Amino acid sequence: MEPDPPNLVLDLLRAIRSDIGSLKADGIEIKERLGLLEGQSASISRRVDRMAGDVEVIKRRLDLVDAGS
Repeated sequence: MEPDPPNLVLDLLRAIRSDIGSLKADGIEIKERLGLLEGQSASISRRVDRMAGDVEVIKRRLDLVDAGS
């Protein structure tokens, strides 16, 4: 009895499944990293907003701007 010939379609489907699994893992990593970047960006934005407020207080104390503005 001769061995069955290799099933090329099945081999291709297995390779595609492997590639898709790799792409899914990469997508998950990218989403995690993007989430971290968004969090860092929000933190930096809050710090800049606070610094802007502090600069306004300093300007008022040094009489560099009108107290009403």
